[in-house]
Parts: sequence; C-alpha cells; structure tokens
Amino acid sequence: QVQLVESGGGLVQPGGSLRLSCAASKFAFSTYTIAWYRQAPGKERELVALIRTVGSTNYSDSVKGRFTISRDHAQNTVYLQMNNLRPADTALSYCTAAAFWGQGTQVPVPS
Repeated sequence: QVQLVESGGGLVQPGGSLRLSCAASKFAFSTYTIAWYRQAPGKERELVALIRTVGSTNYSDSVKGRFTISRDHAQNTVYLQMNNLRPADTALSYCTAAAFWGQGTQVPVPS
C-alpha cells in the first residue's frame, strides 16, 4: 500500500524555522512531481510549493523567499525548509504525489 508520511511539524515562534519531511513507501517517488499543500483553519487548501523530477520548483507568492523545497531521490523523501515563519503560516501541511496524500503535519505559529 502506498504511503506518504509527513513529519517535522510542531509549535514554532514567529521568526523561527522548521523542516518538514515527506517520506514515501511502495511508490516510485522519483518519477513524480511532489507538492506541499497547507490548509489553515477556516480556509481552503492551498499549494505552497512543488518540485519536479528534474528539480525545478515553484512557490506560492506568500512563501517565496522563505521556504525551500528539495528532494532526495535516494531517500525517497521530499523536504520543505520553512524559515522566518509567521502566524499566517499556521496550517496543517500535506505532501502529495500523483493521487496520493499524506495525513498531514501541524505547523502552529502563535501570534
């Protein structure tokens, strides 16, 4: 059974950093574009960043310059380095590939 498992979330103060990980099992991770989405309380799910198989990336305007997505093909893992976190970044963050989604990891940033 394909699994995507996010980790690395947790409470962080404004201005702090976190690195989220998305690990895949039983899945040809390296052949897909991987994306991170997030959903803030009371809001729609939004695309945060994505990375293609060749390594090119895209970011939402709200995180550009603060977040960096990367992938390690050997480890079947994608990372999201989040710096200078803001209360507006508070959300449940998910990774997705093909039609598969992880369960999400919480990123609370108190105001």
